[in-house]
Formats: sequence, structure tokens, C-alpha cells
Amino acid sequence: MSKVPLIIAREYLARTKKKSFIITTILMPILMALLVILPVYISYKSEREVTIFVYDESDSYLNKFQNTDKMKFVYPSGDLALLQKQCIDGQCDVVLQILGGSQSNLGNLYFYHEPPISLQGNIEEQMDHIIFDKTLIDTFHIDLRKYNTIKQHSKSSLVSLQIDENGKAELSTMQLNRVVGIICGFLIYFFVYLYANQVLQSTMEEKTNRIAEIIISSVKPIQFMMGKIIGIALVGITQFLIQIVAVVLILFAVQMVTPAFFSENTLSQSELIATSPEMALADSGDAIFQNGDLMNSISAYYSFPFSTIIICFFFYFLFGYLMYAALFAGVGSATDTETDSQQLILPISIPLLLSLIVVLSTTNMQSEWVRWLSIIPFTSPVAMMFRLPSGVPVWELTVSMVLLLVFWILSLWFSAKVYRTGILMYGKKTTWKELWKWFKTN
Repeated sequence: MSKVPLIIAREYLARTKKKSFIITTILMPILMALLVILPVYISYKSEREVTIFVYDESDSYLNKFQNTDKMKFVYPSGDLALLQKQCIDGQCDVVLQILGGSQSNLGNLYFYHEPPISLQGNIEEQMDHIIFDKTLIDTFHIDLRKYNTIKQHSKSSLVSLQIDENGKAELSTMQLNRVVGIICGFLIYFFVYLYANQVLQSTMEEKTNRIAEIIISSVKPIQFMMGKIIGIALVGITQFLIQIVAVVLILFAVQMVTPAFFSENTLSQSELIATSPEMALADSGDAIFQNGDLMNSISAYYSFPFSTIIICFFFYFLFGYLMYAALFAGVGSATDTETDSQQLILPISIPLLLSLIVVLSTTNMQSEWVRWLSIIPFTSPVAMMFRLPSGVPVWELTVSMVLLLVFWILSLWFSAKVYRTGILMYGKKTTWKELWKWFKTN
């Protein structure tokens, strides 16, 4: 086994010196940091109060808009051009022009800097209420106070709380968890298939160029295969660790360069619930910031521990890759052309692709279908990472990991038997029946 480290070093150095490896290693941390920061930043910006100057040509809306924690309505004097200039000077964020006469249900929004996306819908909703109230009074002569009293007592509200095994309740963040799960599942699929395919291409290339014959004369086929798989695995691990460290450094750099970027911290979900369920409902889609920094804001915004996600991501990437890389290596040793290899690879890669399709299409992260996929070894790397942000029972995670380890060993055993014969076989189209024969005879 003394020559295996030489094969590992050769595979490792040949790939880490490539421009594609260097470029990907640099760009991926930036992308990952953006994926972490942007949701928090968007939530942070959405909390900023928007000042709206109202220019009402019909006087139907004067002092009737309701201020909220996100919108402040002001009714200044002056013509439209003056208010627009004040908007450009930064005295307000938006100028709302409401047309006069029969067009009093129409208006224009003027802004210099892009306002929140939800602003237009919120203003339209308030205008609809004002028009509705005016119609009740002027047309149907209904007492507005009695109507509002009846409406208030007929209103319901729900707070979505998720309980863990110990009965502890936390504010549910299903949509955020689903997005994070999809990103993790897609990254697992991408990296596992990318590095496993490198094993396939490298094996086929060396077999076609007859380099394998020279190497096999010095080492055993199983040593050659293991050296190749481990060497490429180390490339993936190196890239993974560099990217994780780089993401952390980028986050701290953002905090240091812009200390006031997140000058306020987010109240945790448990604090929201303990304070008031109504408050939790009001702020379930937004972050509440007070006295903190970027890292605290990130920790409070995301409801799951990053350490658990990173550890499980590393495990499922590593052993998912090792399992598929062993199978891909066996197929690569048995084929001479790209067409033949793809025909044999397709049945192997279908489970991985199926799990990704399910992840992208399902809306229930804890459905029976997804749960079974997260336990079956050929689909668990993608499906389990999809489920993790929303919480997975410890026993299911343990069973999934153990089965993945067992099937990795079985895949390695099968591929080693195929590899021993296939790496020196030329000029013959290989079928699955032929592979099974090689497995039984070795």
C-alpha cells in the first residue's frame, strides 16, 4: 500500500493546480456569503420606515392614511414639483399623488430611490379601505363606528409555532427553511456528481491512453482505484474547508468594514413568543433589530444551528461522493467511450437526480415520500440536507448515516471486483450482465 499515497498525491496536485479549481474556490465563498447575508439584509431593510408625502388633488384622503411601523404618511403644503424636489433632496422616500375628481381612486408614486417592493400594495390596500368606508357612509348611510366594531370582533388571527421533541415551541419559519434546504440539497447534488464524474472521466482517460496498463504493472487495481477516489475526495474536502473558512472571514470582514450595517440585533423567536404571540405574528416575516451586530443578526434570523448544517453537509458530501465515486470508477473501468459510459451511468445517477427533482417540487419537507428518500442511501445525501433545516429526529438521521456508510462499503466492494477486470479490457461493449459476471468471478 506504500504506492497508494503517490497515486493520491498525483490526483490531488493535478486538480488543485487547475484554473477551474482556483476560480471556483474563490467565487463560491462569495456566493455562499451572499446567500447568508442577503435574506438578513432584505429583512433589515424592510424594517426601515418609509416617509410618504401625500399630494391629494381630491382632498378625499386627507389625514385618512394610517401610519404603520413601515410607512409614515405626511401631508405637506406645496405643489407636486416642490414635493418631488424634496423627495430628491432626501426629505421623503415617496411622493403619492392622488388624482382628483372621478379619478380619486387612481394615483402615482414618485420616488428617487427604489422603495420596498411591498409598498405599492400596502398603499393600494389602505386606499381601498378609505374608498370602502366612504362608500358605506355616503351611499349606504352605515354608521362606520358600528361597522368597525363588528369587523374587529369578527377578526381571527393565527400564530404558527413549531414544537420539538421536548415540547418547546418556536416560531415556524417553513418558507425560509425550505429555501435553505433546497440550496443545501442542490449543492450536495452538484458537488457529489461533479467529483464522482471526475473519477469516471479520469479512469476512462487513463484507460484509453493506456496509462492504466503501466500503473497496474506496479500497483494492484484496487490500490489504483482507491488512490484515485481518495485523491479527488481530498480535492473536494480542501475546496470545502477553504470555502467555509472564507465565508466566515467574509462575514466578519463585512461586520468590521460596516459596523453600523446591522447596528441592531434581532430578537430571537423564543423571545418573541414569550413576549407576545401577537407580536410574533406581526413580525413572523420580518426581523426586529436592537443592539447587536451582523453575526448576532444572522444567528437570530435563521432558526437552525449552522454548525449542525455544516457537519451534516460535510458528512453527506464525503460519503455520498465516496459511494457514487466507487460506482462511477467501476463503470469507467469497464468502458472505452463516452457513449458507453453514459449508458451505464444513467441507472446509477437516476436516484440522485430523482431526489433533486423531489426536493425542487415538493412543498412538504416532512412528507413520507421525502422521509424515505432521506433514509435510502442513494438519495439520502440530497433529501436529508433538504429536511435538516426544518428539523429531523435523531434516530432518522442516525439510520440514514449508518445506511450510507454500509452502502459505501458495498459499492466499494462491488466496484473493486469490476475494476480488476475492466481496467485491462479493451474493444468490447460492456453491459450490466457482463459487469455482474465479472463481479461473481472475482
